Amino acid sequence: MELFTAASSLPLMSLLFLLFALTIAFGFEFINGFHDTANAVTTVIYTKSLPATPAVIYSGFLNFLGVMVGGTSVAFSIVNLLPVDLLIDASGGKALVMVLSLLIGGIIWNLGTWVIGLPVSTSHTLIGSILGVGIVNSWMNGDGFGGLNWGQVATVMMALVISPLLGFVLAFIGLITMKLVIRDQRLYTPPVDNNPPPSWIRGILILTCGGVSFAHGSNDGQKGMGLILLVLIGFMPVYYAMDIHDQHKAKACREAVLNVKQVLAQANITDAAILKQADKVLESLDGKTSLAEVSEDNRWEVRKEIYALVVALGKLEKTTPDITKAIRPLNHVIKSSIEFIPLWVVIGVALSLGVGTTIGYKRIVITVAEKIGKTHLTFGQGAVAEAVTAATILGAVFFHMPVSTTHVLSSGIAGTMAANNSGVQFGTCRKILLAWVFTLPASIILSGTLFIIGCMVV
Repeated sequence: MELFTAASSLPLMSLLFLLFALTIAFGFEFINGFHDTANAVTTVIYTKSLPATPAVIYSGFLNFLGVMVGGTSVAFSIVNLLPVDLLIDASGGKALVMVLSLLIGGIIWNLGTWVIGLPVSTSHTLIGSILGVGIVNSWMNGDGFGGLNWGQVATVMMALVISPLLGFVLAFIGLITMKLVIRDQRLYTPPVDNNPPPSWIRGILILTCGGVSFAHGSNDGQKGMGLILLVLIGFMPVYYAMDIHDQHKAKACREAVLNVKQVLAQANITDAAILKQADKVLESLDGKTSLAEVSEDNRWEVRKEIYALVVALGKLEKTTPDITKAIRPLNHVIKSSIEFIPLWVVIGVALSLGVGTTIGYKRIVITVAEKIGKTHLTFGQGAVAEAVTAATILGAVFFHMPVSTTHVLSSGIAGTMAANNSGVQFGTCRKILLAWVFTLPASIILSGTLFIIGCMVV
């Protein structure tokens, strides 16, 4: 296994700490699974469409599948929140404390809110934990708030803010439309005496449960991949700085850079900064077929050169449709040389999330199904809310944005309650809103405090 090959050169204590950090990271994904699983299985369990055990197994499998096929773009939106140089520039002990602080801080908040049955966002928790160590480290180094990628932070936060509002509005419109088209009143009144739904709506509920599970795996699983990649880069930057496993990646990257220069010349674009950065990458990769041929001492510097070019080309992509069409596929090839997720990480996250999904759902099911509206969840509300949730999350994956399954579904259910004149329990909604507001600062404080304490110890 490649991990053992990479870790074989580490001192014994560093190896033990790496294994401990990976255990905590995979544990975070396991907790993510049982903390967020109710978002997918609430409707099918509560409406008696499926018994609890088959529902969570079904949801767990589709979470697993979502991770396996969901890609890696969201993972790197998480990785790039924290300038990875912080992990490389820090001493070994400080890098370890940084990684463990963000992991343990996130786990404390997730477990605490799960115990009281409060559906909070694992995405918010993870992002807050990363920001916490980044902010504290920046202040300790005398850089103020300059040690974070604030552009990426703003983009991610915008996605986290907009997605619940989108969930509410789309679910509201969806249920209104459904009531106009389908007049069966059984869909809009709470189930009586544990009666199962009509067979056709039962099939839709099972399908939407699977859709949310798959979408959750696609989005949240990638967050876990990004988290584990931070651990690997922190401990073994030489091995995980770039994709040294593909035997032709250096050649492909160099050819893409040459093609970029050709496109710029044809479009009469003479951006000196981009051309200079492109020449740096070409010089570093000259005569190399595989990125493994880059000397270990230079790999991180070459990674930084490639990343700087990727960022510059990303901005250039947005200028005109023709430039976008020409540059984007080339930039994707260049980016793939430094943005890769080992297969064992993908499988490990998929298993952690899938197995975690099969337990711990009862506390949050009750909150979501019974305490958001003044009446209990109906068949139609469940189908619409989960269909909207699945579509919103998959859309976020397409646009490489991390969003909160918890908040999108909760707001979607609230939207259907409003559309159905079911009333909304403002006490519960207030708690969910407060959790939404406080999760970010709480996780920032937790991870930042743990980082300060850890730095005092090491």
